[in-house]
Amino acid sequence: MIEHDERQKLISHIQRAVASGARKHKACEIIGLDIRTVQRRFNGHEVKADQRPVAKRAEPANKLTTCERQAVIDCCNSPEFAYLPPNQIVPKLADQGRYLASESSFYRILKQVNQLQPRGRNKPHKTIKKPTSYTATKPNQVWSWDISYLPSGVIGLHYYLYLFMDIYSRKIVGADVYDSENAMDAAALLQRSVWSEKCVDQDLVLHSDNGAPMKSFTLREKMYDLGIVTSRSRPRVSNDNPYSESMFKTLKYCPQWPQKGFASLSEAR
Repeated sequence: MIEHDERQKLISHIQRAVASGARKHKACEIIGLDIRTVQRRFNGHEVKADQRPVAKRAEPANKLTTCERQAVIDCCNSPEFAYLPPNQIVPKLADQGRYLASESSFYRILKQVNQLQPRGRNKPHKTIKKPTSYTATKPNQVWSWDISYLPSGVIGLHYYLYLFMDIYSRKIVGADVYDSENAMDAAALLQRSVWSEKCVDQDLVLHSDNGAPMKSFTLREKMYDLGIVTSRSRPRVSNDNPYSESMFKTLKYCPQWPQKGFASLSEAR
């Protein structure tokens, strides 16, 4: 709906354009108004104000009275129906031979009095906050780390590559190979990496997935001591840690990668 002042301004623009020789319907097209609308709003002397806000509209014949609305609210708050939604209340009332209002009216009235959600015995839905994302504009702002399997000469036996990398420069700031997934080894490697990069207590962000070593109390305590901020992938999202995964694929597809696996832990290192 266009305000009256804005309406007068548009009509004056059209009048000036017509006085300058423009066709009236072309001037209306440029402004975005239909010529019939302009003719209806301007009677030749003054611009008519929009009468819709002050129009008197007849109330619907089936509008609920105040007593009927209160009866609906009292029914929904009664012990029998206090924990039921309207789509269950209305059929139960019909079984009892009672009709207070339609199901949509029940929903509308309960929404107006802020009693619609939640009405069940279950807990209300939690609002999940969008995870914080970080952007690196220089080195040693955001690191990414992960653990990858390294094959050995024995089927079912693997070595584990722990790799920390800076996502801005793609520099490998720390890496080592161990014979198991262990939070103590991850914490020790992280400490050596932070010391070598000289970024202790600089609000460094360390991003990882939700693996057990990444969420371990030992590693979180070490990160707290080093002044590192935790960042995790979203649950059930497999591509939230792309930098480490890309580095692992680059590593394992290079020509020097052994096809038959590593013979020992020292060879893998």
